[in-house]
Amino acid sequence: MIRRIASLLLLAWALGFAAFVVWLPDPVEGVTTDAIIVLTGGGNRIERGIELLREGRAERMLVSGVNRTVRPAELAEQVGAPEALFDCCIDLDQDSVDTRSNGEEAARWVNDNEFESVRLVTTDWHMPRAWFEMAERMDPAVTIIADAVPSEPSLTQLFLEYHKYLLRRASALIGL
Repeated sequence: MIRRIASLLLLAWALGFAAFVVWLPDPVEGVTTDAIIVLTGGGNRIERGIELLREGRAERMLVSGVNRTVRPAELAEQVGAPEALFDCCIDLDQDSVDTRSNGEEAARWVNDNEFESVRLVTTDWHMPRAWFEMAERMDPAVTIIADAVPSEPSLTQLFLEYHKYLLRRASALIGL
């Protein structure tokens, strides 16, 4: 009996990992939202958000997890965007230090600005956990669109992220 349960758990874990790897999310085209939330930490995330702003896919953007020493003008120069775009349309969250605190700060920003729909921009392998963190903290009436930046993650990176995702889901299930 114990071996059967252990075998079933192992099979569920393996199938879950396979699904996680095979069904990484893609970028979303043609959708307009009230705002964009970009999580720092991976290549081309901020650039993707700025591209969407320029296309008129949203009016405001939050860049969450920006180093406290970075100023808007410096970030604008780094990503090749006009400083005026940062002045009018981009807010920097410099308090978040991980995906969980990204979710907390983003939810506060969405609530303060009364947005009804947001586009979440992060790397494809990070999207399941990031989306979960946002959905856990935001009003259920807020629509969250997952817009993943394609990458080429290593098997190790996928393995670690899958386990972070599982642990986060389990901790939410038991109320932590």
